Amino acid sequence: MGFAEKIQSPKDIKHMEGEIPVNYLYTVGIAGERFLRELRDNAKILGIRCSRCKLVHVPPRTYCERCFERLHDWVELASEGTIETFTICYFSANGNRLAEPEIIASVKLNGATAGFIHRIRDTNDRDIRIGMNVEAVLKERGERVGSLLDIAYFRPCRRVGSESY
Repeated sequence: MGFAEKIQSPKDIKHMEGEIPVNYLYTVGIAGERFLRELRDNAKILGIRCSRCKLVHVPPRTYCERCFERLHDWVELASEGTIETFTICYFSANGNRLAEPEIIASVKLNGATAGFIHRIRDTNDRDIRIGMNVEAVLKERGERVGSLLDIAYFRPCRRVGSESY
């Protein structure tokens, strides 16, 4: 079958299995660099507020995704937030059953407009719920490398008087 022929049946599709090695370097940009540096060096979680539509982006970006305004108003956010949605993973990415389920959630930090994806620990799959108050658990200073994973995970808030205590 040549390239000009129309495929009439899925049985006619030819494929070849193999691997294509691809190396790439992902750069986080100016906004991402400052965010990760503050997280690594000062254990601070920064967002960036749009002066026009007032969205607070976390992780920060250079332009507002809603109105395309250039962003420059940095704000420090609390390390606490709320679970917007979650999923419970029983299998690893390669299909192996996990010894313990892993909870992955969208966490909206207090003061931020939208959430970002991260792990939830120190709770179990029966107690997790949308709206649960959680707090970031950061790696120790010497273990942080300038990655979103410098936040080791989120856990239910441990404050006295918290509904998640």
